[in-house]
Amino acid sequence: MFFHTGEIPRRLSAELREKLGRLSFPTLGHYLEEGFVDPGVRRIVAGGRRVIGTAFTVRTTATDSTALHHAAGLIEEGHVLVIDTGGDRRHAPLGEVVAAQLAARGAAGAVVDGVVTDTDEIAELGLAVHARGTSMLTTKLHGIDAGGVNVPVTCGGAVVRPGDVVLADANGALVVPLDVLERIVDLALEDDAEEPGLVADLRSGMPLGSLTGASDTVSALLASDTPQ
Repeated sequence: MFFHTGEIPRRLSAELREKLGRLSFPTLGHYLEEGFVDPGVRRIVAGGRRVIGTAFTVRTTATDSTALHHAAGLIEEGHVLVIDTGGDRRHAPLGEVVAAQLAARGAAGAVVDGVVTDTDEIAELGLAVHARGTSMLTTKLHGIDAGGVNVPVTCGGAVVRPGDVVLADANGALVVPLDVLERIVDLALEDDAEEPGLVADLRSGMPLGSLTGASDTVSALLASDTPQ
C-alpha cells in the first residue's frame, strides 16, 4: 500500500487570523527567505478576498484525482487546499465540482502546483485559487494506490506541511510554519504602520537612501575601499 493519510490540521486562532487580516503579506519578505511559492503559481481566481488559513495538503499522482475527491469532503472551514501534482502541468485536478465542495465546506482557498479548469464557474463560487495556469484536460478517478492526504508536499518549490499557515494574494503565495509566523507577525505589523510615514517623506522630496540608512552604508563601504 502506497497511499498515506495524516491528521486533519488545526485551524488558526481568531487572534492570529485578525492580525494577518491587517498585514500586508509582502512585508514578510523582509524577514523570511523560505516558504515563498514559485511566482509561476499565481492568482487565477480572485474569489473576492485574500487567502489566509492552514494547509490541508493533497498529493495527486499522474492523471489520478481520487485522493483529491476524498480530501475535498474532509476539509474544514479555514483550511487552504494545497495540491502537489507531482510536476504534472497538463491535467487539471481542480474544477467546478471540487471547488463547489471546498466552497460548501468553508475552505479559505486553494493553491495548486499545476493547472486548473472551470475558472469562470469557480469565480461564481467565490473561491480564491492560485495555480500555474488553466487547462481543459482534466484528471480522472483511476484509483491508483499512491499519493496522499495531509502529508508533507511540495508546492512551487516550497515544502508544505499540514497545518502550516498559507497566505496568498495578487502578489503570490507564501507558506510559513505556525511558530515562525507567530514570532514575526507583530514586527511585520509595526513595519506596515511605519510605511505611510516613509512614503510621505519620499513624496516631500527626501531621498530613500537617507531615510533607510542605505546611503550611510554605501559611504562607509566606499571609505573602506579607499587606499590608505
